[in-house]
Amino acid sequence: MKVEVVLTEADIAQEFAEAMQARDLPEKFFFWSPRSAMGWKTLTSEPDLYGGLGETWKAIAAGAGALAQHFGGRVPVISFGAGDGERDRLLMTALQRAGCECQYFPVDSSQPMLEIACAGADDEDFETTGIKADISSPVHLVYCADAAEPPRLFIMSGNTISSFDPLAEIRYLAQGLRGGDRLIVDGELYDEHKTMARRDNAAARKFIFTMLSGVGIESDDGEIRFNHKRDERHEGLHLITRSFRAARDLSATVGGEEVSLERGERIGLNFQYTYTPESFRWLVGEQGGLEILEEYISPDGRFLTAICKK
Repeated sequence: MKVEVVLTEADIAQEFAEAMQARDLPEKFFFWSPRSAMGWKTLTSEPDLYGGLGETWKAIAAGAGALAQHFGGRVPVISFGAGDGERDRLLMTALQRAGCECQYFPVDSSQPMLEIACAGADDEDFETTGIKADISSPVHLVYCADAAEPPRLFIMSGNTISSFDPLAEIRYLAQGLRGGDRLIVDGELYDEHKTMARRDNAAARKFIFTMLSGVGIESDDGEIRFNHKRDERHEGLHLITRSFRAARDLSATVGGEEVSLERGERIGLNFQYTYTPESFRWLVGEQGGLEILEEYISPDGRFLTAICKK
């Protein structure tokens, strides 16, 4: 198993401690520890987590012949926030059957998740090099994009772009695209009744506390709260935030350092954006400066996936 390290464990441990002091925990810390990674795997076994996105990827895989024709005999696949890599492997298998040789570069800040993605690809005999990096960093994104020569197939799936500021993240992604490159990116579509329910539930809360318990905060120490906001920068951008509120005075331990929390104090947790179809198309086309070549709406209407070029 080959893994290039851009974000070291020492770096992420220091960042975690600083984030706890600032009372704001970004996305990458929720998958950092082996326990959190396994908690995520358990959560993804819930059939409603990604809904019909799997069917979308089966449809993309069914049309892999057109992608294979575009790329010729060689397809470097660079997947940002690869997670377990299951959707990546589905497409690469279809590309391989269409006559392409795939080189796989899964990118993730979580060492356990990266190892799962690499092991899965190795088992299916894909040439694989994992990259441990922070995909919220423009510098890291450029480094990862340069892992292979154009034309390349970039992937950011599972509404991953929405765990950061999507208006900034799409620009960072677009800056790495060159002639002949393709990007597959998706966004979750907002539903007035279902979007919050898919997050504010027992399974999601259990996953959050899996991460928090790693620093000594247990489920009876406080509560998780969810909130819906509209991002006024553009119509149709919906932001779902969540936070932990301490029910009593607490002490968390991060990297050997003690962080005290007073009763009623809050820690901001990772957030996600959801979209109207029009706002997601605006994000990709106008904000990112990309041309949508094909788009897929999942059978349950939950995800919009776009295949783009610069």
